[in-house]
Amino acid sequence: MSRVEVIAGLSFVRSCCGTAVVRRIRYFIGKRWHRQNRRGIICPRFSRFTNDCSKLPRRIYGLDTLRALAIVLVMLHHYVLFVSGTDTFGWVGDIGWVGVDLFFALSGYLIGNQIFAAMRSEGGFSLTRFYARRLLRTLPNFYVVLALYALWPWFRSGLELPPLWQFLTFVQNINLTPGTAFSHAWSLCIEEQFYVVLPALALLIASLRGSLRWAWVAVALAFVAGMVIRATLWHELVDGSARPGLNYFKYIYYSTFCRFDELVAGVALALLKNYHGDAWRRLTAHGNVALGVGVAVLVFTFTLLLPMEDRQDLLQTVIGFPLLALGFSLLIVAALSERSILRTTRVPGAASLALWAYAIYLTHKQACILAKAPMQELGYGPESPVTIAALMALSLLSGWVLYKLVESPFMALRDRYVPSNSARPTTLTPAPQ
Repeated sequence: MSRVEVIAGLSFVRSCCGTAVVRRIRYFIGKRWHRQNRRGIICPRFSRFTNDCSKLPRRIYGLDTLRALAIVLVMLHHYVLFVSGTDTFGWVGDIGWVGVDLFFALSGYLIGNQIFAAMRSEGGFSLTRFYARRLLRTLPNFYVVLALYALWPWFRSGLELPPLWQFLTFVQNINLTPGTAFSHAWSLCIEEQFYVVLPALALLIASLRGSLRWAWVAVALAFVAGMVIRATLWHELVDGSARPGLNYFKYIYYSTFCRFDELVAGVALALLKNYHGDAWRRLTAHGNVALGVGVAVLVFTFTLLLPMEDRQDLLQTVIGFPLLALGFSLLIVAALSERSILRTTRVPGAASLALWAYAIYLTHKQACILAKAPMQELGYGPESPVTIAALMALSLLSGWVLYKLVESPFMALRDRYVPSNSARPTTLTPAPQ
């Protein structure tokens, strides 16, 4: 039904039954759409007379909340590391580094779901179109910030910048030395490598007989391989080393082969959703249970396995990341469950933070570092509430500016010229019985 038809219908009802009846109709339709909003789907208000919510952008409150939580954790942790140097935010600042792991889990699910949903659709999955859309999504912001680091020495505060080719090819995380300029781009490098490998691997597995079974075998092998690789590197390069902390970060923490647990966990959720619908529905029917268990797993991990001063031990190194993957995966399940409070609760500001998260991640660290000295000159130390508020606001502002000036225009270009994923149908097939 078009907008003109809706207006004409309401005018007819008003002429026959009066204005009060029309108001009641508007009220009941508005209530219906409000219930849809409570399930986490943002629909337009009734006054806009939009007749097809499925064609409009959909935001899921739970995923927005998780993405906002991830960027806040990262911001607090980096503030402690690079600005205050003290326990400014207590245990929250200590565990803030796991915000990156939450980003990994979200990316694994969202990208995996895009790929598998396209493979199951009539249009199928286009590898070139997928790569084009991802590059237009990630490269503009990244290269603008990289240019600031490369062309403006003041911006990088005198720190050494790794060779540009490592950033341009997204291999900067390999053997990365902590403390270099733009070091936090290591996680973006891992995600870009993931974007390259996952779709190609999915198409390869889809070409096999019983490909769905092989997909789950690949997921299981990835978890096992991650634990074996971390254990091996820990024994060879960390245990007994003269620089155990440096080697831990350089060869394990920043390494692609040691940090894909959460990405794989997210992909597993996408597999479950797209190819095991009954199991997925049973799982998401208990969203609050998933939320409670996920929080319990994370609390266990934080308190017993991953305190900052001990997380470089062998046990933490081997099983800590899989436990984080499990905990965050359960939170994602809760975020996608219509019955979960995580899905139905709209946290004020979370949608905006989620939208700006990528831009904030790129800019916040250096914004805080550069603003530290001016705040001290004004008489406000790093632990002053005034400094904390000012630097956090500056971090949000810098991310918002990058989002508005760079990310949004390129996203509009992407949606205009690379609107969707279409090719011949390709899908995973069940194993022969």
